[in-house]
Amino acid sequence: MRSLPVFPDLRAFLAYAEGQGELAHIAEPVQLRHEMTAVQLAALRLGGPILRFDDARQGERRAQMPVITNLFGTSERVAAGMGLTLDQVPTFGEFLAALRSPSPVEGMRDALSRWPVLRAALQSRPKLLRRGPVQEVAAPPDLSLIPAQTPWSGDAGPLITWPVVVTRPHASDRGQLSRYNLGVYRAQVLGPDRLILRWLAHRGGAAHYCSWLHANEPMPVAIALGCDPATLLSAALPLPETVSELAFSGVLRGARAELVAAKTVPLLVPAHAEVILEGWVHPGETASEGPFGDHTGYYNSVEPFPVMRVSTITHRQDPLYLSTVTGRPPDEPSVIGEVFNSLALPVIRAQVPEVIDLWLPAAACSYRMAVVQIDKRYPGQARRVMMALWGMLTQFSYTKTIIVVDRDINPRSWDDVVWAMATRMDPVRDVMVLDRTPMDYLDFASPREGLAGKLGIDATTKIGAETNREWGRVMQIDPEHEARAECLLQRVLA
Repeated sequence: MRSLPVFPDLRAFLAYAEGQGELAHIAEPVQLRHEMTAVQLAALRLGGPILRFDDARQGERRAQMPVITNLFGTSERVAAGMGLTLDQVPTFGEFLAALRSPSPVEGMRDALSRWPVLRAALQSRPKLLRRGPVQEVAAPPDLSLIPAQTPWSGDAGPLITWPVVVTRPHASDRGQLSRYNLGVYRAQVLGPDRLILRWLAHRGGAAHYCSWLHANEPMPVAIALGCDPATLLSAALPLPETVSELAFSGVLRGARAELVAAKTVPLLVPAHAEVILEGWVHPGETASEGPFGDHTGYYNSVEPFPVMRVSTITHRQDPLYLSTVTGRPPDEPSVIGEVFNSLALPVIRAQVPEVIDLWLPAAACSYRMAVVQIDKRYPGQARRVMMALWGMLTQFSYTKTIIVVDRDINPRSWDDVVWAMATRMDPVRDVMVLDRTPMDYLDFASPREGLAGKLGIDATTKIGAETNREWGRVMQIDPEHEARAECLLQRVLA
């Protein structure tokens, strides 16, 4: 299924990108405070290459590591991170849906045809190494080694923005990898050996923290910086709680994840990362985090979050530091979200078969609004689809507005969607409002933190008991006449 090589680490992916003309070296000094943000966002909005800053500066001090940004700044590079071309993503999504809910095997021929699924299952089992490249150098717990950006002018300070945070729950063993969680959480640099970890209540890291807090014991934490693309994307995906990010990364990578024992905490960590920060989160130790600019386009409020005390830093020889910036779309997370939209569609269809297509507009923070195209067959079906989606995945519980349209409407065309809303929706009959439902607390429009309403708009043609009127007929040009017109105009305008 993969058409691109396996990328075991960040360097392999960068080498591939450079061979494709997708890596640019910037030799001029660039400030980590605010200036680098402007450069990387400008590159992203131009559909530009991965950027390597060889002279990143914190004031007059030159950073000890080159900084890599805009890694997933185009949809094509997000797909490449999974070993795919962009047009292969939907097919891979269907494969993942089959892997998640396989149908019964019917005979030997069918069993043999499922070899890719079996191979993916084998690749999902991580492999433990005795030593790994990420432990070539052991350094004191001094975070001044890390060239963390201060992205926005109103930010509280330096921020580690692509950390893959590795945790496990209390009463688990170091080797129980199925219970591990990998998450990408904001990490504010608080001092030479302290970080603030901003994990929200619904995330796996926060759930693990609660288990250690309940036991009144320090929680081991490791942060992997500069991971391979499959690990980064697996940690960023809104996977179900029962799916291991480590195992899923093996499927995306096309090769087993390779791990190594951390030096000072009882955890296994990605062996081919660039840097590992090890440390402990002690019960009840928090600090005020923020404000920081976020994907909503606003600064977050200042709130207490757990503090990680760094016990050691290990890294490769001549390590690279991977960074990004989050803000009002378009930004790197919104580009990743567009590809994940296509990847998740087959899984959604498996649960809600009448869904033909679904679009999460990047401008709506990639999840606050959804437009759903369905094959409508019976009255009330649009409402059933809305409720099914809101209850399907945690991420959909934060989707404030769902607009449902018919199969003749392109859900990715605002002109089509607005026409359907204007001609097929009655505000009294076709709008569903729910109150006091879960909501991302970053949504300042919510009347109460963590609770808000949902809006469902049925912009489909009304059938059966949904209307007492005869519905209008859509005007269309005969396809033969359209073809004739195209040929005629080509000759006239040639």
